Amino acid sequence: MTGADEDRGSSGGGFTHSELSGSGGDVVQARDVQGGVHFHAASERRGVSDPIPRQLPADIRGFVNRLAELARLDRTLAGDPGEPLVCGVSVITGTAGVGKTSLALRWAHRVRERFPDGQLYVDLRGYDAGDPVTPGQALDGFLRALGTTPAGVPADEPGKAALFRSLLAERRMLVVLDNAATTAQVLPLLPGTSGCLAVVTSRSDLPGLAVRAGAKRLTLNVLSENESVTLLRTATSEERIADDAEDLAELARLCGRLPLALRIAADRAASRPYVPLSDLIADLRDESNLWDALGAGPEDETDVRTVFAWSYRALPKDAATLFRMLSLHPGPEFSTAAVAALGDLSSRQTRYLLDVLAGAHLIEQHAPDRYRFHDLLRAYALDQAHTAEPPEARTAALRRILLWYLLGADAAQTVVSPMEPHVAFDPDESPEQVWTATAPAVFDNAEQAVRWYTLERANLVGAVRAAADSAMDHLAWRLHVVLRSIYMRENSFDDWLITGHVALAAARRARDRSGEAEVLESLGIAYTQSGSLAEGAENHRAALAIRREIGDRFGEAMSLNGLGLLAFREHDLTTALELLEHSRVALHDLGESMWETLTTVNIAEAFLRLDRQREAEALLRPSLAIFRERQQSASIGNALWLLSMTLRELDRPEEAIHLAQEAVDLARSHGNHMWEGCWTMELGAVQRALGQHGEALESYQRAAALHRRIGDRGREAQSWAGAGEVYRELGRPEEAASFHRLAIATQRELDDRWLLATDLEQLGYDLRRAGDPDSGRWHLEEAQSILAEFNDPKAIRMRQRIAAVLEDEAS
Repeated sequence: MTGADEDRGSSGGGFTHSELSGSGGDVVQARDVQGGVHFHAASERRGVSDPIPRQLPADIRGFVNRLAELARLDRTLAGDPGEPLVCGVSVITGTAGVGKTSLALRWAHRVRERFPDGQLYVDLRGYDAGDPVTPGQALDGFLRALGTTPAGVPADEPGKAALFRSLLAERRMLVVLDNAATTAQVLPLLPGTSGCLAVVTSRSDLPGLAVRAGAKRLTLNVLSENESVTLLRTATSEERIADDAEDLAELARLCGRLPLALRIAADRAASRPYVPLSDLIADLRDESNLWDALGAGPEDETDVRTVFAWSYRALPKDAATLFRMLSLHPGPEFSTAAVAALGDLSSRQTRYLLDVLAGAHLIEQHAPDRYRFHDLLRAYALDQAHTAEPPEARTAALRRILLWYLLGADAAQTVVSPMEPHVAFDPDESPEQVWTATAPAVFDNAEQAVRWYTLERANLVGAVRAAADSAMDHLAWRLHVVLRSIYMRENSFDDWLITGHVALAAARRARDRSGEAEVLESLGIAYTQSGSLAEGAENHRAALAIRREIGDRFGEAMSLNGLGLLAFREHDLTTALELLEHSRVALHDLGESMWETLTTVNIAEAFLRLDRQREAEALLRPSLAIFRERQQSASIGNALWLLSMTLRELDRPEEAIHLAQEAVDLARSHGNHMWEGCWTMELGAVQRALGQHGEALESYQRAAALHRRIGDRGREAQSWAGAGEVYRELGRPEEAASFHRLAIATQRELDDRWLLATDLEQLGYDLRRAGDPDSGRWHLEEAQSILAEFNDPKAIRMRQRIAAVLEDEAS
């Protein structure tokens, strides 16, 4: 909760909507003032410190054949690694289980050196039983993998797609989009540059990709008989030597010559080296006849599901039970700890059973301690669960895993946002009541918690949905509310809003008014933080109404605080102050001293922006002392930043500079670029007030580079504007005008009317001093027109100042 951050406890120092077009590769030079301090705007090239993602899952072991298909994929590459690709999008299509993902990954690993800037991978889950991955969710993951900080990830899908294309410009990168269902799911994820290649796998032909992106299609058919026999012989060669070629061909036929089925059959044969292959074939033929009699499954899935059944029935009893129960897991992949919670097993037993299932190719281990199903196998396991497990057993297993995620998210909240109130747990939800051998995750610090969240985020979205779909509404809304602290920190807007709307419906079904208000407040914060202010206000007001109705005084105070921070964003300072004052009174009456202090700092900021600096100072000094006593680093820095601004505006820069420098040092000690960028801007402003122009320019250039790195375009523009004012004071109005034009272009794009008006005013003065009074007047008149939208003292004073300049010019 700082002036450089956004949280329900802080106004965020004047909100800016964070986007970025381009990379974080700023190059900034500083020399003495006589020679000038020059900012070189960031190019669109890759910066030397940008991460190189290596997201490909492990290569496929025992991959054989598909030589012709690999050769066709090779032809998408130019002969010279430095030349543009022959084709920017390759689509691998084919029926379920035919080996599309295996081929894509084998080829991707073969050619990854041709893409030195990295490889991105996402399973779009287009054919899973649950909801597919949205383009926004996929782009969010890609942007973070490319080094974009949470603050720099745009809230909307078009913004994410634009940033993704910008970050990949002039790079050579491979993007694997696995299991796509539709063209619409894929299009926003395409790089759009000649040096990058997207490989898409899908059961659909995706004809729109050929039209829209010039994609080349490779249709994957089942293996030939010879290829199938080769795969079986290769996979069993260490355990079985003398199998007859005709028997292998018959086994391949019963598997439909589908690679997925062939690998499962090969494992079954290898695990029984002394059983004649003819006996195994007879078993499989009996299973096939049973499926034919039942008419089970679509024709193109019957062979592979027959093999599933054949292999499943050979499992040890406890492995078969776990296989069935794993189908109830709410997300796309699972860890050993999650599986232990689902089955109420010990870690040792869980690892053993997972090894059995992975060895039988019924699940896949694709990363350290991360397992997943093929979507056909998940569907088969779910069928078996519904057949073999009574409803109460399925419900108990699902409840165990949902509680494991809820308790893990609650532990994450404890270290990420320790002041946030926790949701209430029922007596039968304590770990000792739920599990005999499992415990939820615990974290020593926020970094550990965020790493856990990053791994589990898709499962957490799935958990909220699964709880709601299973009539566990009380669990569904609490899961969302517990995740709110991490969502706020990580700007995970897609997940935040998706789970929020599911949770809101769940709370309403449960007729839990308190839960409904909590979810509405969470949605209010999500919409406000993402820049959708009308939706943010609507949800905050709905939460406030419920809390007043049910007599929740603390919740009412939080809703008032949220509405006050929203009013700050709209530069409605009088309303913000009124709402924050009401919030503080309620918190004082409740004895919530720390929340009262945080709200007091927000009130101080309102006073500062309303030209009531002495009142701001009177609130900030005791608040800073409280934060120091409680060692709240973020709040200390925020108070230092605001107090520095207050003293500077009171014409006491000699006092202010020590506070600003302390704030910057604090940010650097924590390695927090967001804090440092914001507070360094204030240091530059104080240095300018002291006439330390060289130092001020260096501070503004540092702030601009930091904001570019984290993707905060609004504050990057404010840093440019600060540099422009320094140049004007140095008597160099042309350079000042260049910086103010850059700032104005950004503020127009971000639609920040207040900052646009202030930068237009400054550009007007630059142009007048540069000998272009006509252009200066046009900009001053536009600034005056925009300022008519605001009625606070600073806006009135700015309008009067501009009017005086224009009148003087007219006379």
